[in-house]
Amino acid sequence: MATTTATITLSSADIQSDVLALTKQATLNKGGTTTGLEQTTGLNKVIYTATTNIVLLDSTVLGVGKAAKVYIANKSTDASEFVLITINAQIIGRLYAGDWMFIPWSQSDAAGNIELAPSVATALPVEYMMIHEGATQTSA
Repeated sequence: MATTTATITLSSADIQSDVLALTKQATLNKGGTTTGLEQTTGLNKVIYTATTNIVLLDSTVLGVGKAAKVYIANKSTDASEFVLITINAQIIGRLYAGDWMFIPWSQSDAAGNIELAPSVATALPVEYMMIHEGATQTSA
């Protein structure tokens, strides 16, 4: 059985008047089970050179109801550059230079693609990965 664990650590010495130090960990499981997610797209890095909307992850690939977690990071070093993230034409938000996101993703319908639109057409680097349960196997 695969075991995939995600850990996030947030820390700051000056976020308010107190020091902040928070660490959370989660085991990434298949939907409704305690069995770990066993597949990944691998870590991908793409350099975008257009501002058009791009399908980053196609919602029809895994099938309805499959568990998935998605990581997307804007690897630009220019603070003014961002990527606009949408799912099913709903704006999720902007990832500015150095920003990243890690979200659960359910492929509930064919229109639920994860898409992005770079703010500039001058080599904006984006890194992404999907960790997911495999497609249902049938025996012959």
